[in-house]
Amino acid sequence: MSYTKTYYADGDEKAPGLYFLREDLDCENLGFTVIEVDAGWEGMEHDHESDGQEEVYYLVDGAATLDIEGDEVELEPGDAVRVAGDTGRQLTAEEASTFVAVGAP
Repeated sequence: MSYTKTYYADGDEKAPGLYFLREDLDCENLGFTVIEVDAGWEGMEHDHESDGQEEVYYLVDGAATLDIEGDEVELEPGDAVRVAGDTGRQLTAEEASTFVAVGAP
């Protein structure tokens, strides 16, 4: 089939509000994640140096900060930020927020 459709909340919920859709969408190289969080949420500090995966974070609604190796990038709804695979990052939300994170090698 040339396309795959899914509803995000039917995806693999890895943690409360963290929906991984790679398998549900039958993606071969692309990761697609929806993240719904409460105010004061702090994501895991990480990088993808071992697999070279770059990621794009898109803020759907709310208010957030993306710490990219000490550089605090403020996000407003509609903002998108790409982070290179070998670069450390940590996402935090000042208020209840929804993000989309997309990654590929």
